[in-house]
Amino acid sequence: MDYSCTPEEVQQHFQSCGTVNRVTILTDKFGQPKGFAYVEFIEVDAVQNAVLLNESELHGRQLKVYVLLYYFFTLLYTYTDKVLPK
Repeated sequence: MDYSCTPEEVQQHFQSCGTVNRVTILTDKFGQPKGFAYVEFIEVDAVQNAVLLNESELHGRQLKVYVLLYYFFTLLYTYTDKVLPK
């Protein structure tokens, strides 16, 4: 990811996948971007849609989209917890 990307630009890039809940751009101890970000979606299906944007371009740089399984399952649990009665 390009170092000059803002969270708003990343959100806009992934908004076609589903509702973006949060974008976190990781920074070093000096506050400089590390060149990657986490995108959190509200809908579980949005994660699969986001994978389709692998190798798409943002700011002229090719993106690599990975699914963090631990995080995905955390989102899945949270999502089903809201939908299914306890």
